[in-house]
Amino acid sequence: MNFQDYSNRPNFFLLAGPCVIEGEKMAMDIAETIVKVTETLDIPYIFKGSYRKANRSRLDSFTGIGDLEALRILAKVRDTFRIPVVTDIHSPEEAELAADFVDVLQIPAFLCRQTDLLVAAARTGKAVNIKKGQFMSPDAMRFAVEKVREAGNCNVALTERGVSFGYQDLIVDYRGIPEMQKFGCPVILDSTHSLQQPNQAAGVTGGRPDLIETIARAGVAVGVDGLFIETHPCPAKAKSDGANMLPLDKLPDLLKRLSAIRATINIFENN
Repeated sequence: MNFQDYSNRPNFFLLAGPCVIEGEKMAMDIAETIVKVTETLDIPYIFKGSYRKANRSRLDSFTGIGDLEALRILAKVRDTFRIPVVTDIHSPEEAELAADFVDVLQIPAFLCRQTDLLVAAARTGKAVNIKKGQFMSPDAMRFAVEKVREAGNCNVALTERGVSFGYQDLIVDYRGIPEMQKFGCPVILDSTHSLQQPNQAAGVTGGRPDLIETIARAGVAVGVDGLFIETHPCPAKAKSDGANMLPLDKLPDLLKRLSAIRATINIFENN
């Protein structure tokens, strides 16, 4: 898949799925639900699922069901529904491993400055989605994009996921979206991780899922190319990031409303 092709479509494109792969049935059920609604709304769709979570608050936090098992599930989702899939990688060695199973390699926000990781991802030839660090300015992300391009890969996107606001909150500066689009790559808005409340006393990240639609609406209004939404059939039972995921049954209506906003903007821009 090519990010530029996706961003040239009339509607925004979507990266959505569970925070982490918990099992085959869960992944397939989520993918089937999202494929149905995105096909109806003509939203280009990329299934998202981490095969392993490396950034955990506590040692006893869930990290995954096993690397190869989770990667094979991602490949099955791709092959069954004929859609691209994206997963996170955390080291240069993981880039080559994951590239055999997925279409997009995602660089976590805390690792967006890791040159070896960016170069390794770029050299696989897969699309690369770089999440903007909570500590990074939009303008500084051009260097991450340049690292991928200079390694021979121009199929790159950036994802805005909020900026640290004190110790336990994040805030989205929507000025960063057009600023990062100036680098000539699509910009995605992470509507769920932008609402995280990290560094909680219990060692489990909190969140404000009630504001997911607010964040997403504003992103579509300012012209973001894509949206990133983590979703789960029952976030309260999710093994990772349940506090800021969208219940799966709320996603179809949300996407309908967001698509209506995008269609209205297109009318004005084309007149």
